[in-house]
Amino acid sequence: MRGADHAAGPRWRRGLAWAGGGSLGALLLALGVLCLTSGCSSAGYLWQSAGGHLSLLHSARPVDDWLQDPQTDATLRDRLVLSQQLRTFAVQALALPDNPSYRRYTDLHREAAVWNVVAAPELSLTLQTWCFPVVGCVGYRGYFDEAAAQAEGAALRAEGQEVSVYPVPAYSTLGMSNWLGGDPLLSTFIRWPEGELARLVFHELSHQVVYVAGDTAFNESFATTVEQIGAQRWLAQHGSPAARQAYAQAEQRRADFRALTGRTRAALLALYAGPLDVAAQRARKAAVMATMRADYAALRDGPWQGYRGYDVFFAQANNASLGVLGAYLVWVPAFQTLFTQEGENLPRFYAAVQRLADLPPAERERRLQALMPTTPTKEN
Repeated sequence: MRGADHAAGPRWRRGLAWAGGGSLGALLLALGVLCLTSGCSSAGYLWQSAGGHLSLLHSARPVDDWLQDPQTDATLRDRLVLSQQLRTFAVQALALPDNPSYRRYTDLHREAAVWNVVAAPELSLTLQTWCFPVVGCVGYRGYFDEAAAQAEGAALRAEGQEVSVYPVPAYSTLGMSNWLGGDPLLSTFIRWPEGELARLVFHELSHQVVYVAGDTAFNESFATTVEQIGAQRWLAQHGSPAARQAYAQAEQRRADFRALTGRTRAALLALYAGPLDVAAQRARKAAVMATMRADYAALRDGPWQGYRGYDVFFAQANNASLGVLGAYLVWVPAFQTLFTQEGENLPRFYAAVQRLADLPPAERERRLQALMPTTPTKEN
């Protein structure tokens, strides 16, 4: 799932619609698919997840239908053509799955596919988790309706948690909905710049290659690594000079953002593990956050030349939003090392990642730690 890193920048149920008729078995499997990526801790949550996803699938049409429709505007037409070129590249050049995913498109008429809710204590970066069969424990709860997500966030705040509710442009059903037409392209991301669209498609498809129940840091770090490799290869072979320049600028901003939030997380982790009492920790935490915001303003108004795409993130940053970033980033350097060790051969890399995935959690983490250029502090 694309989440924290993309939601930080310029992008991060309405009833039950069923396209396939009245098959109860099919409906139950669709419900199970949603449990895999959003979690199902109650009947109400189950049905909003099922209804939202099935409505999304119901409204999707094959890309060719959109291309033949005279009412499809020229910009959307161009982006859909590009998406299918990326989809072919994903199979032929990146060894990603060749299946129905991202060969249909739907206009959601809203800003996000889902809204994620994450929560953490006042003096900790450890995310609250929700645990479910098959998928294991995850550090977020996803809603197709923003009001429902905000209500969940309010309830968690009332318990004393720090909460972040953020839009997510896409999610993966891990290939389990391919029999229903697969995960579709969405209006929430189809008009992104070329490099960013490539990143998202490659990221989501990679979740269909390797997935470990209950290990968000592993899954998202792997997908982030694949998206980076894939976007770089696509742009090098097919991107225009303008697309490569735009991507390079976005990558530099992302690197600066990750460095700044990484420093902040490290400072907070050390603070929360230290000997100070609660009052002193609160005061020091406020100083750390103020330094982060000042450093961001210096970046925005200096090297970024006034780019304000991260303003909302830094204005609302708290333990929850900083904590969730670690799940997308913590093992990326380890996977990059493994990719190099496998001769930058993607099928061999995927096989090596699967071998890691098959290990018991403690041994998997030990192997990942050994692959890191420096020993990190685990932040998930």
